[in-house]
Amino acid sequence: MTLALYVPRASPVHRLPAGAKLLALAVGSVLLFVLSSWPVVLGALAGVLVVGLLTARLPAAALWRQARAVLWFLLALLVVHVVVDGWREGLDTGGLAVVRLLTLVLAAAVVTATSRVSAMVAVVERVCGPLRLVGVRPARIGLLVAMTLRFIPVVSERAARIREAQAARGGAVRGPRALAVTVVPLLVQVLVLAHTLAEALDARGADSES
Repeated sequence: MTLALYVPRASPVHRLPAGAKLLALAVGSVLLFVLSSWPVVLGALAGVLVVGLLTARLPAAALWRQARAVLWFLLALLVVHVVVDGWREGLDTGGLAVVRLLTLVLAAAVVTATSRVSAMVAVVERVCGPLRLVGVRPARIGLLVAMTLRFIPVVSERAARIREAQAARGGAVRGPRALAVTVVPLLVQVLVLAHTLAEALDARGADSES
């Protein structure tokens, strides 16, 4: 089953305009980097969890999936800080960077889980409207955003199917070996899918100037 980004709920967060949520995400991201301190970052993380789990009533599994996707990256970032800055300072600065990025990932997950793709695409097209003056078509940018959001769950589904097939054949399902034997077939499937999509868009005149 394809994992959907949007989680339907009757909550105040869902009823907010997509533009307001995207603006709040952008402002919050800037503030997290400008006011980077443990109280601010931990408070922001707690606020995101409260909004996502209590106010928006999103399932904890939906947020956990997003956090798990960047878990190894965050761990590697922490290790780099420890190696470069030393144990004590590395844990402080690296831990702060890890929690800050985790907060941003979860905040973005809350926005995408409470906003329909069509609404976010409409916001992007409105924001990019002035670019028409320099020959850029906002509809193309909106299409790019829509396809990106749509392909995130598609790629996740393909990766899950590959892992299930490997497990059925007695292969590794966890660890570096599982990652290595998953990347190649997943890359092939993604390239084939991209080629098929490009042909479909070209057949429909997506590259025409009209």
